[in-house]
Amino acid sequence: MIKEKFGSRIKELRMQANLSQEKFALMIDMDRTYLASVENGRRNISLENIYKIANGFHITLEELFKDMK
Repeated sequence: MIKEKFGSRIKELRMQANLSQEKFALMIDMDRTYLASVENGRRNISLENIYKIANGFHITLEELFKDMK
């Protein structure tokens, strides 16, 4: 369930930033298909990639996980 919640949060932030999966993945040096699988809750993502995502949105890790109860 946490993977799905995290994926939804990533997708929400990406959509708010008006970025396609492809453009965001390029920005953070991540494969688009990997990012898609994260957003769909199918990946157990590493801390390094979580950090890349937070940096890509220019937010802290705390902000990335905000409201994920």
